Amino acid sequence: MRIDADGCLIHARYIPSPNCDERPDRNDISLLVIHAISLPPEEFGGEGVIELFTNRINPQAHPYYQALAGLRVSSHFFIRRDGEIIQFVPCTLRAWHAGASNWQGRTCCNDFSIGIELEGSDNQPFESIQYTRLVELTRAIQAAYPINDIVGHTDIAPQRKTDPGPYFDWQGYREALEATR
Repeated sequence: MRIDADGCLIHARYIPSPNCDERPDRNDISLLVIHAISLPPEEFGGEGVIELFTNRINPQAHPYYQALAGLRVSSHFFIRRDGEIIQFVPCTLRAWHAGASNWQGRTCCNDFSIGIELEGSDNQPFESIQYTRLVELTRAIQAAYPINDIVGHTDIAPQRKTDPGPYFDWQGYREALEATR
């Protein structure tokens, strides 16, 4: 895997999201934030996440979606349960994935981070292929940008968020990253 000069993952499916803008400093990309999402909650394989990230979610399609009406969010990447990687925002732009956040004294983590969503929840383990793709994607991002830290959404917004949740295997992920150095 490789990220090109425009911040796009070569050979990934690209679905542009309008939920992004210019970074305050295009050269300041130093944090990787791992998230988890499923829409509807605990359901996998549907189009809910894609619809949310592209502002096409129908609030009438599921009772949970009513709370999402008008929400403008997107990560840079989404890794489905089957390992497919979808890119919504080039890494060179600021995706709106972290919300109100703070990491090591810096606020507005969207300004200097790349967000990766895993299709999942706090209540179920992730698939092994998701970890394989996450490691490959992480390596590609690290080759393109000076990533100093890798954290979960809960680490940068602990009062608001719990993802990627208790089933995310941080130790296995970090060991796999080390093994691929």
